Amino acid sequence: MTGSLTASPRAAAAARGGARRRVPLAPYLFLAPGVVLFAVTILYPIAQAVQMSFFDWKIVGSAASEFLGLDNYARAFQDEHFWLALGNTGFYLVATIVPQIVLGLLVALLLHAHSPARPLFRVLYYLPVVTSWVVVSLLFRFLFADEGLVNFALGDLLRVTDGSTAWLADRWTGMVAISALGIWKGVGWSMMIFLAALQGVPRALEEAALVDGANALQRFGAVTMPAIRAALAFVTIMLVIGGFNVFISVYLMTGGGPAGETDVLLTYMYHQAFENLDFGYGAAIAVLLTLVVFALSVVQLRLFRDRDGAEVAA
Repeated sequence: MTGSLTASPRAAAAARGGARRRVPLAPYLFLAPGVVLFAVTILYPIAQAVQMSFFDWKIVGSAASEFLGLDNYARAFQDEHFWLALGNTGFYLVATIVPQIVLGLLVALLLHAHSPARPLFRVLYYLPVVTSWVVVSLLFRFLFADEGLVNFALGDLLRVTDGSTAWLADRWTGMVAISALGIWKGVGWSMMIFLAALQGVPRALEEAALVDGANALQRFGAVTMPAIRAALAFVTIMLVIGGFNVFISVYLMTGGGPAGETDVLLTYMYHQAFENLDFGYGAAIAVLLTLVVFALSVVQLRLFRDRDGAEVAA
């Protein structure tokens, strides 16, 4: 009798413990469609690209793809045009990231002030962001044409040049035109991120700095910048990733020409894979690009974290 009474509480406790350890299936069922879609549309293409990079990949079903090992990667490091495309990509990064951050932050500070026309200016500055890349690329191609509006403005109106600059027929002038499009289209996005961050700056800190006699520049450096550092890190990382992914503007404005002089990594990869049908080499370029972007993103995250940690310790 006593043993049965003792066993009953133990059995009940064990049953309650089993009930607590039971894993609910409902959250995983809701997550499953998204995970499957991510695996099919993202993970599988990545794995397929990595696999292709080790082969002389043939698209004809009856043709056998020859295994090359790391030959495609070695070829990239020995390919002068690959380094030219990487250099053009680096030029685009340097030429577009800093102006987008500076101009975006400046416009955000101006729009952060209370004004009846603030909603209108927000829309106007953000309008290029939502405009199609194809449309604006074709527009800028006409603007920078030999007899386009840019040559007319610089030659006939401002008298800075003779008005006959072939912007899209030279490597560096072509990259300047492409970078101008990148800046024009990206400032509105940076502005919106910074504007959202500025709205989270504690008003009490700004008022305290004002009471202490700090001027506008001092308040910006001591109060505003530390408060929006996370947004600055996010914008910088996203702009670096976006800069490496530049493709449509280059492809439509110059096509990588003349003679491949304005190729960036993605256009060079496209030419190799879809025009020369060298899918293995194109996949190797894509993998290298992914590794470079990943490494730079990790470095940037650590730099921002280390800086924040140093400021907290100080």
